[in-house]
Parts: sequence; C-alpha cells; structure tokens
Amino acid sequence: MIKILFFVVLVLALAFGFAWVADHPGDLTLNVDGNQIEMSLMTAVAAIVSIVAAVMILWWIVKVIWTSPHMIRRYFRASRRDRGYQALSTGLIAAGAGDAPTAHKMTKRTKSFLNADQEPLIHLLEVQTALIEGRNDEARKMFEDLAEDPETRLLGLRGLYLEARRQGADEAARHYADVAAEQAPQLPWAGEAALSNRTVEGDWNAALSLLDKQRLAGMYPKNEVSRKRAVLLTARAKDKAEADPAAARIDALAALKLEPDFVPAALIAAQALFREDKTRRGAKLLESAWRAEQHPDIAEAYVNARLGDTPNDKLKRAQKLEQLRPNNAESFYAVARAALDARRFELAREKAEAASRLAPREGIYLLLADIEEAETGDQGRVRHWLSAALRAPRDPAWTTDGLVSEEWEPVSPVTGRLDAFEWKVPVARIGGTIDNREEGSAPADKAIASLPPLAAEEDHDDLDESDDEIVEAVTPVIEAEPVSTEKPRPSRVAVKPSEPKREPATAGEPAKVTPLTGAPEPKASGLGIEETARPATNVTAAVAKTPAADKKAAMPDEKAKKVETAERVPISQDKPVPSGAKSNQEPGKAQEEDHAFLKHLPDDPGIDETAEPETKQRFRLF
Repeated sequence: MIKILFFVVLVLALAFGFAWVADHPGDLTLNVDGNQIEMSLMTAVAAIVSIVAAVMILWWIVKVIWTSPHMIRRYFRASRRDRGYQALSTGLIAAGAGDAPTAHKMTKRTKSFLNADQEPLIHLLEVQTALIEGRNDEARKMFEDLAEDPETRLLGLRGLYLEARRQGADEAARHYADVAAEQAPQLPWAGEAALSNRTVEGDWNAALSLLDKQRLAGMYPKNEVSRKRAVLLTARAKDKAEADPAAARIDALAALKLEPDFVPAALIAAQALFREDKTRRGAKLLESAWRAEQHPDIAEAYVNARLGDTPNDKLKRAQKLEQLRPNNAESFYAVARAALDARRFELAREKAEAASRLAPREGIYLLLADIEEAETGDQGRVRHWLSAALRAPRDPAWTTDGLVSEEWEPVSPVTGRLDAFEWKVPVARIGGTIDNREEGSAPADKAIASLPPLAAEEDHDDLDESDDEIVEAVTPVIEAEPVSTEKPRPSRVAVKPSEPKREPATAGEPAKVTPLTGAPEPKASGLGIEETARPATNVTAAVAKTPAADKKAAMPDEKAKKVETAERVPISQDKPVPSGAKSNQEPGKAQEEDHAFLKHLPDDPGIDETAEPETKQRFRLF
C-alpha cells in the first residue's frame, strides 16, 4: 500500500512539473566546445527524464544478470525448506495423533530437507516419535540433550519432569520442576510442581517466597494469589501454635486479612489468643467468624474458650451463639450439646430436635441417642435414634481426594495439592438416603413421631399382668383359685429348693396349693389351716392383692388356659401341715422357718416316691 501511494505521488509530481514547464515557455542554450545548442525548455526536461529512466533500467538489467546465480540457489533452498517444514508439520500432527509409522517417516523426510542444528522442532519430533514407539530410554537421552541447549532447555526439563512422573521417580521430578521454576517462574507446570514440593516438605517460608515470584511473573490472578498466601500463612501458624503462640497469632491474623471467612485461620488465631490469656479478644474473633460461617469447630472453640468453666457457663456461651445466628441448625446443635453436659435434658432434647428438623444428619441423631441414654437409659429409644443416624446423611467433614480428616490440613496427603481440603459431606454418601427420598413429612418429623414410649413407664404392679409374665420377670408363681367373700384369700406357700421331694396328692382329688405371698393364710374348710400375716414383698404381694378371676378375665385366651391348669393341690387329711402355716389344733405354735420362693418351673419332673415319709414334700405342683 505504501509503494502504491509513493508511485501515485511520484506520477503526480511529474505531471505537475511538466504542466508548470508548459505554462512557462522558454529556450535552453548550451555551449559545448564552441558549439551552441539551443532547444526549448520542454524538450530539455523531457530529455533529462528519459536519460534518467534509461540509466535506471540499464542498472536493473546489469544487477539481475550479476545476481542471477544467487537468486537461483535461493529459490531452490526456499523450495527445500518449504517441503521440509511441510514434512515437519505433518510429522508433529502424526506424533500427536499417535501415528508412529507416519511420524517416523516424516522425521526422516524432515532431516533430508532441513538441518537439525538450525531447527529445534526436529528434535521435538524425534523425541515424540521415540515416545510413541516405546523407546523411552532413547527419549530420555534426547530430553537431556535438549536441556543442555539454552534455546531448548525448558523443553528438555519439561520432558524429563514428565518422564520422571511417569516412572514414579518423585525425587527426580521435584528436582526438574525446581530448576525450571527458578529459570522461568511464569511456567504453570513448573510453578505448581515446585510450590507443591515445598508445601509437602513443610517449607512454608520457601513456598511463600516462590509464590511472590510467581505473583510478579503474573502466573496467577490476584484473588488466587491471596487465597494461596492465606493458606500458606495459616499452615505456618499451625506449626507454630504450640511452641510460639505469638508468632502463630500474627500469621493467622495476616491470613484473615487476606481471607476474612477462612475458618482454620480464625480458629488458630483464637486459640493463640486464648493461650496468651486474651480470652475476650479471642471470643470476639470467634463471634465474627461465626457470623460469617456457622462451623461446628468455631462453636466448640467458643464454648470451651475458658478453662475451668462450669457446664452452665458453657451453656450460656452456646446460647449466645444462638443469639448471634438464630434459627440455625448449627446454633441449635451447639446449645443441645452444651445442655447435655449441663444435665439440662429437656432443653437439650428441644434444641436437638429443632436442629434435626432444619438439617437432619447423622451427628444430630447420635446426639439425641446420647440425650436419651443420659436422661432415661431406655435402650429401645436409644436404638431408635441410632437407627435413624444410620440412615441419615453424614455430617460435613474436611475431605479431599476421597479422604476424610478430623481437622483441616493445608496439603492433600494423596496428591500434595495445596488448599485441597474442603468442608463438605463426604462423597461416599452423596445422593441421599432412604429417608431423604421418601415423600411426605420430613425425616426428622418421622423419626420423632415414631419414637417408642419409655420402657420405664411400664407399671410392674399392673394388676392385669398375667402370671406367665410375672414368672418370667421375677420368679415362678402359681395362682390360686378365687375364694368366696366370706373366707379370706389363701396365701401362697413357698417351698425351699433344698426340699425337692413332695408328697403326691390323694387320687381323685384336685391338687391345691396356697399362693406364694406374705398375706395371712386363711382357714380352709376341711383342712384347718390358719396362718398369721407376713409382710408382702415386691410383685408377689401385688399379685396376691388382686382376685385371680379378674386377672383371668384380662388375660388372653392362651394365658388364661395356662392359669386354669395350675390348680391347687389338695392336702391329705392325714398328712402334717406344711411349715409356715399353723393348724387349728396348735394355734399358738410359732412358725419354724420361712420358705424361699420356688426356683423350679411348674413342669417339675416330680417327687422321689422312695424317700422317707418325713422327708417327702407335702405338695406336688403340676
């Protein structure tokens, strides 16, 4: 475009000059060696222009003839170079596509057209061809040669780094990355690898220095640099927390200036302030962090900020967090835990149930199980909450690369990546549970509504309880038949386990036995049995106070049949009266000994009939 413009300007200038000459006619006289030459001014100007043009054309012809051999050589050289670059381009595309035969063929063709010393891309094509052909040792040697050349040094270092990573040589990979990062901090692969190496080793000062170089080189955006620097400062503060709380506090507060919502930095700074006896300042710091992020670790640190606080003092601190963030699941959860420690079970249950409605998860249901265990001890209700916790989503935790950590770490132990841990629900339980996918009411409401009643509320003195249930709960007891209103109820007779032999009843006569209670034994017609009152004890006394007929009416059919079969065994008239009762013939005789309750079930195999009469038992139970 500039040449065309120059040509147009030149033509216009010539035209303007000839026009001016034509408008101003005149004669030109030349005296040459005594000869006088006269011509018009227009003719003279035209002759001069023609002579200049002829000279220029003649010079061009001479120059072309003189430089023609060189031009011919340059033409053929350019043609070879073009074909060589075409082969090089085809070879690189084939190598990137994994076409080893084509890449190998194009490598040879490129070498025939181009000089490898003048074109570094030829070495790259050779290395890529060796890699896709599986000649790794040869490729590694080529990368070493490239690393020796200043022009291709970074290319060689990257190749060596990738080969070392592929073969699992982590130490060599770190070395190559560090060398590349020192020479070119702007390289992303070298900067990331070098920074990761320093963080894995725990060299936080060197990592911060390298991060500053990368910031100056423009490797990361400004916000990303601030985040990485905050993480590194927090990591350094965490290492100093025990030995040097003041230095840890400075680093943690500097990290909070860069990332105000960074929970690990807030926790470390607050703990450092607590160690320095600056409890109020540390509490204010945690309150600010709690307003920004409701993290359970913040609540734990705030509630336990001061050593020696009573559980009630800790409860008041938890309630203050609830005031800062009302109607929040984490606030309710913190108050519920503190109330449980303070033995405020009603408050703990109320807050825990409120938290479960807002965010049903495993930890809240486990807390409800702890409250149930501490307050009632009812194992059925405890198992109910444990079952709900088993089906509920897991609590959020610090997770990275499939690992779960109890506390925050600056570096992933799997990949060595900086700032890899995130506070979220572990991946293993993402997708919800059965309760979360059910339609209808919320899972927490269902769990609360289906809570079984307290087992402690069951009345062991229930008069409608069957004898079989009493036998299973306390001791074997055989019911007596109901007696008439004009006669007192018979008491039960307890037989000692040490007297297993009993005398059979008279044939054809129903067996009778008195109830095993401490009530006064009545006079029975035909038997003359009478006994003074003994104090009633436990469940047996309660059973003795209730008519057997009422019990049978309240029992199921099968249990009533069992009671009906337990008839009283008649006592032979000629047999002695059992010990523990008084006869009518001897009204003042004292009771010789108290018999223990029966320890054998009613299906006792029987009595040894061969024993002596005085040692035989007076009753047989069926």
